[in-house]
Amino acid sequence: MTEIHHDIHHEFPEHRELIIKLKGSNAHFHKLAEEYGKVTHEVEKLERDGNADSDTYLEDLKKKRLHLKDQLFHIINENKSASRH
Repeated sequence: MTEIHHDIHHEFPEHRELIIKLKGSNAHFHKLAEEYGKVTHEVEKLERDGNADSDTYLEDLKKKRLHLKDQLFHIINENKSASRH
C-alpha cells in the first residue's frame, strides 16, 4: 500500500517558500504548522496500524487536521496577497 503524506509541504507545494518564511516569521503560523504536523503524524500512524477501536478518534483527528489546514491556508493566502501589493 502506498502511503499518502499530508504534511504541510505536500498539501501546498506551490507555497513551499512562503511556508518556510512564515514558519520563521509568524509565531501563530509556526504553532499551527507544528500542531498540524503532530496531528498528521498521529492520523497516519492510526491508519497504518489499523486499530478498529479508534475509528471515532481517527475521524476526530481528521476533522482537527482539516480545521488546522484551513487556518494555515487562510494565513498563506493573506500573506500571498500582501506580498503582491
